[in-house]
Amino acid sequence: MVVVLVALHIVELWRYPSLSFVPAGTAYDETCRALCQKSEQELQELVKSNTRDGGPPPELVVEQGNAADTILSFAARLRADAIVMGTHGRRGYDRLMLGSVAERVMRNAPCPVLVVNKPQDDLSAASNEVSQEHRLRRILLCTDFSENSERALNYAISATTEYDAELTLLHVLEEKPAKTDQARAAATQQLEQLIPAEVRKTVNTRLAVRVGKPYEQIIQFAKEAHPDIVTMGVRGRGSLDLAVFGSTTYRVIQLGPCPVLTVHI
Repeated sequence: MVVVLVALHIVELWRYPSLSFVPAGTAYDETCRALCQKSEQELQELVKSNTRDGGPPPELVVEQGNAADTILSFAARLRADAIVMGTHGRRGYDRLMLGSVAERVMRNAPCPVLVVNKPQDDLSAASNEVSQEHRLRRILLCTDFSENSERALNYAISATTEYDAELTLLHVLEEKPAKTDQARAAATQQLEQLIPAEVRKTVNTRLAVRVGKPYEQIIQFAKEAHPDIVTMGVRGRGSLDLAVFGSTTYRVIQLGPCPVLTVHI
């Protein structure tokens, strides 16, 4: 099977205030064209410095528009199987703010979205990294037993099989139950039932149950278990989502120690 990788960059004209002083017409069009050409050169340099020899080169695409909307429409036209994108390594309020490009894309994408965030502790070493192949050895699937997380499980199992990795299923009990041991046992049994019998025979699996705030427990577990990727389901944006500051998935993406694959139904 041939996998086609497309590297997409969006030129958002609103980021260039000087354009407001360029008169409409030929001068404006030429300025926009120059910005796109510069972006294409930078994209070529980025791809060249971060790809390995031997494989087919990525297709390079530069478009104008709103970043989130353009990414979503382009992915739909391309019928992409996955979107891979990064987030800014911000602190405090900015890191949890709803409305970011990554948050909008992961809630509305027609396919799974892999979001990569460089943890603050690793930013100093970023410049010393060299291009290397990333293999998945440990995969963490976080589930709340909803339909969203069931679909995410299918992707986690597929990746686990592809890379011969270890799969851990984690569920967080949001409120401390009166009979904690019984609740843990029931949740553990429910986790075990999620794994098909044929998968259980061939895949190395672990089960874990924690108690507390979901995003805090997921992040803490990830720091302890050192997974290469976290897989989670994500709900679409509705009235309830708009009323809540942040979501479990988005907080794990911004504050967690590794990339997160979000699967939207």
